[in-house]
Amino acid sequence: MKKSVPNQTLVAVTGASGAVYGLRLTAELLRAGQTVTLLTSAAGRIVLAEETGLDWSGSPERQLRCMRQYFAAGEELRHYAEDDLRAPVASGSSAPTAMVIAPCSMGTAGRIAAGISGNLIERAADVMLKEGRPLLLVPRETPLSTIHLENLLRLARAGARILPAMPAFYQRPATVAELVDFVVGKVLDGLGVEHDLFTRWGDGHGN
Repeated sequence: MKKSVPNQTLVAVTGASGAVYGLRLTAELLRAGQTVTLLTSAAGRIVLAEETGLDWSGSPERQLRCMRQYFAAGEELRHYAEDDLRAPVASGSSAPTAMVIAPCSMGTAGRIAAGISGNLIERAADVMLKEGRPLLLVPRETPLSTIHLENLLRLARAGARILPAMPAFYQRPATVAELVDFVVGKVLDGLGVEHDLFTRWGDGHGN
């Protein structure tokens, strides 16, 4: 039976290594016909530039132009400034169907776990928790301290789904892109979005 597909997903890229996860996820969601709101933190944009060479600095309008050019997207891709707490996604009355923070820095996780809404990403995550809507976090940090683990546990208990950036190797990946696709595929599984980004266990493996 075909899984239902959320029609509006918020993707947030924060200041942990692994900006490519957010980029790849956004591309796949757009390919699946979804409306995507893409948010980036200031630290996330710094890491994005370091890891991918993409310069999404400047005004929110410039950032949106850069994003739509990169993804070859139109009105189905939205963006708001990090401090725009008047954006629709900041309110439970117009919250997205689901939200993914990929990658999720430990600072972002800690502030969400503490109920701090210092920017739009943190406020949107708080909205998802209070409204009981899907919130998936893709932490990318190692090693994890006791504080990190306690914050992630607190978020899991509050209703978030913790999906660490831990690729599998049973499919014998030959490229970095295949490692990325495995993690993004697991996120899409969590959202109920069909994909073919990796070979599932048992489909020619482990026999």
